[in-house]
Amino acid sequence: MNAESTIPASCFDMLRQLAANNTREWFAVNKEAYLEQRAYIEAFADAMLMKLNSHDLIETSNGKRSLYRIHRDVRFSKDKTPFSTYWGGRFKRAGKQRRGGYYFHFEPGDKSFILCGFWAPNPADLKRIRDDIAFDAAPMRAILNHEDIAGVFNLEGEKLKTTPKGFEAGHEAIDLLRYKQFLLIRRFTDAEVLHPGFLHQTEQTLRSMRPFLNYMSEVLMGDENGEVG
Repeated sequence: MNAESTIPASCFDMLRQLAANNTREWFAVNKEAYLEQRAYIEAFADAMLMKLNSHDLIETSNGKRSLYRIHRDVRFSKDKTPFSTYWGGRFKRAGKQRRGGYYFHFEPGDKSFILCGFWAPNPADLKRIRDDIAFDAAPMRAILNHEDIAGVFNLEGEKLKTTPKGFEAGHEAIDLLRYKQFLLIRRFTDAEVLHPGFLHQTEQTLRSMRPFLNYMSEVLMGDENGEVG
């Protein structure tokens, strides 16, 4: 097994140490050790990207560019700890017709996940998604109930507590229409993330997400009659 195909336990050990000593002073002393562990994550992200590009087209050029900065933006947060305590990153799909994106989050404590979808659709996009679901929810439900998705992934995201404007409270798809974000998520235990076969598991995960992204892309790139331009 190639080193770039695995996430070593030391990557999680570093995050646990950082969580217990989340100060600029500690980080300055341990920065080299942190960068050594980050290099493993960059290599794993490179391997993920290679697998992803075998069935999708990704704009993100390499694993290093996919990773988020370790420094937190604390300007508007009550939590003033300066550093993130997870490895996270994003792969951006290429081309205007490929909507949505992929995000990975590796964190000890069984808090890891991979997701795809739409974090903050603008009002026009959100209306188009809702209108399509309201007209016929069967395509979305078929994806969510597929054997590769059901029981493995969850559709998550912020929801309205009330009925969205312009729709009936008794609509048969009201459970889907209340979503303001559409995030397809698969969660992983620490044992799964650190297992030698995790890259294969991530590849299966990313492939399984494609029907969801394809459907949403068609909805968002179609005209008012549902024709793709």
